[in-house]
Amino acid sequence: MLHVGGLGHAPIASGTFGSLPPVVLAILLVQLGQPHWLINLCLILLGIAFSIACIRFGALAEATWGRKDPGQVVADEVAGQCVALFALPWMAPDAEGALGWNLILAIGAFLAFRFFDILKPPPARNLEKLQGGLGILVDDLITGAMALVVMQILARGLLPLWWA
Repeated sequence: MLHVGGLGHAPIASGTFGSLPPVVLAILLVQLGQPHWLINLCLILLGIAFSIACIRFGALAEATWGRKDPGQVVADEVAGQCVALFALPWMAPDAEGALGWNLILAIGAFLAFRFFDILKPPPARNLEKLQGGLGILVDDLITGAMALVVMQILARGLLPLWWA
């Protein structure tokens, strides 16, 4: 579970590949016309499940791969990406321009999360020092929150002006 169906074993950019499942899930649910509350509930439950897995098995993964926050563990990226996608203003799939808008939101949240996850601005980098699964997970939840703030500002403030 920590390698998310093998995505953690990608030869390059395993964190990038590990961030994709919540993006795909959100877009799929949006395009199927699911209500916002259900999309957000699915993201919350997915984020919680992968957070629990990270905390529970993180120390074992570090011992197995012999290093702190091994690249094969991407459950933390799933949890962080769920935070970045939370409560976005998705458009109903039958609305004019919905697919374009929804793709902009999904890709924007993905890129914002990856940017912050790679950069690891404070306090995210400092939190990596926590032991075991918490050290693997918490920095990604923080960078997910940073991406969430950026996406909420863009999606609710700047992008609608541009999109109009």
